[in-house]
Amino acid sequence: MTDHRSERITEAIREELTEIIGYELHDPRIGFATVTDVQISPDKKHAFIRVGIGPADDKEKTLAALEHARNFLRHELSVRLDVYRIPELHFEADIAAQLGPRFEQLLKRVKKGRPRE
Repeated sequence: MTDHRSERITEAIREELTEIIGYELHDPRIGFATVTDVQISPDKKHAFIRVGIGPADDKEKTLAALEHARNFLRHELSVRLDVYRIPELHFEADIAAQLGPRFEQLLKRVKKGRPRE
């Protein structure tokens, strides 16, 4: 069970990272990338950020660019948020964003127990 403080920090990090990555981070390796989810560890030292990457973009290059910009992103978060300690950022691709329209179809198949064709 998450407490109210963790939820507020999670939402604030998600909003700020969405804005920073979308408008202020100028790296040609990052195409269309949006922050879809943020999970914070119970000790609030690590934040796991799921990033939705556009279908035409290279997932590995985008994640490598975000990992490279990790310190810049942490610095920007420390300036914008009034938090004692900014957690370490860990990026991973969001599989649901990649599946997109096929997601519902795959869920129906799993529920019915049909193998993949």
